[in-house]
Amino acid sequence: MRAQFLGTAAAEGYPDPFCGCANCRSAQELGGPNLRKRSSLLINGELLIDLGPDVLAAAQMHGISLAQVCYCLQTHEHQDHLHPALFIARSPYCGVHDAPLLHFYSTQGALDLATRDMGHFATLGMDEACARLNLAVYPIEPFQTFAVGPYQVSTVLAAHDPTIVPLLYIIEREGRSLFYATDTGPLPEATWQALRAWGRRLDVVIMDHTLGFGEGSPRHLNGEQFRCEIARLREAGLLADDARIYATHIAHHSNPIHLELVCQAATHGYLVAHDELTITV
Repeated sequence: MRAQFLGTAAAEGYPDPFCGCANCRSAQELGGPNLRKRSSLLINGELLIDLGPDVLAAAQMHGISLAQVCYCLQTHEHQDHLHPALFIARSPYCGVHDAPLLHFYSTQGALDLATRDMGHFATLGMDEACARLNLAVYPIEPFQTFAVGPYQVSTVLAAHDPTIVPLLYIIEREGRSLFYATDTGPLPEATWQALRAWGRRLDVVIMDHTLGFGEGSPRHLNGEQFRCEIARLREAGLLADDARIYATHIAHHSNPIHLELVCQAATHGYLVAHDELTITV
C-alpha cells in the first residue's frame, strides 16, 4: 500500500494563522514540512481517510489527483475532519461526470451531520441525494470488520469526544497492515481487547501526537502518552519487528517545528509525518 499524508496538523493548522507564537512564526518563515494542513491520508490514490476541509488545498498544492478516489473512511464528524461540501465538489452538480462512485463509510452521527450540511441536497431524501451526488453511504460502528474493495478494514473505538462515536481503523491488504489512530487519547480497554483479538502484527502505525510536549489529556495524546501506547502495542505482540511509527495530528502549541520534533522523536524511536510525505506499507 502507498500512503500519502494530505495533512498532519490538529484542528487549527500549523501555523495557526491567528497565532503569533514562536512556533507559528518559525513555521511560517521556514515553510516546507513545517506547514501542516488538517489531517487526512490517501492510500493508493483510491482510499481516503477523512473528507476534511483541507483536502482540496492539499491536492492542489502537492499535485495529487483525487479523481480515482472511490472509498472514504471517516474517523468522526468534527469539522476539521469532515467537510460535506466536498461531496458536491466531486459530483455532476459541479461538472464532474467521470468520477467513480464514492463509497463512504462512517458512523451514523457523521452521516447525520453530513446530511444536514449538504446545502440544498439536504432537502432531498437520502436515496435521491446519493444518486445525484454519485455517492453510496454505509453506516458503521466500532468493532466491525468488513471489506472495502480490495482492503479489509477493522474499526475500533477512539478515546476522544464522549458525545460522539470516534473511530480508528486497521487497514489490511495483501498481508500488510496499517493502523490509523488519530484523534484519540489513551486507547479504551475495549479497544485493547479488540486489538488483542485481531492478533496480527502491524507494519505501520500512524498515531495522534496533538499535545506533544504539553500536558496529557484523555482526548488527545502527548508525547509521553504516545510512547506508552506504542510500548503497549509492542508488549502485546502487535507490532512487526520492522514496524514504523509515525506521529501526526500535530498542534503548534505543544510541538516544535518539524526538524526539532523529528530530532526529539528519533531519540524515542519513532518518526514524524509531514504533509506530502509518501510511505510504502
